[in-house]
Amino acid sequence: MAVYALGKLTPEIDPSAFVHPDAVVIGAVRLGPHSSVWPSAVLRGDYGEITVGEATSVQDGCVLHTDHDASTALGRGCIVGHLAYLEGCVIEDDCLIGAGAIVLRDASVGAGATVAAGALVQERAVVPPGRLAAGVPARVTTGGWSLEAIRQGAAVYVENARRYGAELRRID
Repeated sequence: MAVYALGKLTPEIDPSAFVHPDAVVIGAVRLGPHSSVWPSAVLRGDYGEITVGEATSVQDGCVLHTDHDASTALGRGCIVGHLAYLEGCVIEDDCLIGAGAIVLRDASVGAGATVAAGALVQERAVVPPGRLAAGVPARVTTGGWSLEAIRQGAAVYVENARRYGAELRRID
């Protein structure tokens, strides 16, 4: 895996976390227990801190970044879908961030909420707990994944990370 310190900013990765060898983790990044970071994801904590909570999955091609005064925080049991972009935002526990979604600076996504695939959550927007944000720009509505479905999905990725940690091997 490509894990880099940047000056005094050094990633802290829980021993039970899985970081795919083709992911990049730089600077002030904290990965919690049983979290996972998948191929081509980039977590760049060069200005503020990126925190990834326990059993949270950051999937293929995601970009997580910070701003000078806006850290990025993901709670416990979240699923961040393929190619999502998060910068300077707060994602609370048990959220689903859909594939290709964008969540910008100072936005917050409440516990158990869903951000639909391809949605754009603008700066300073608030997605209340358990709600769905969909569209460009995102509008908050009812619906989205159930809390139980998000938790089941997060558990699948915890198990998948264990499998990859034990069985992944390069063959070229």
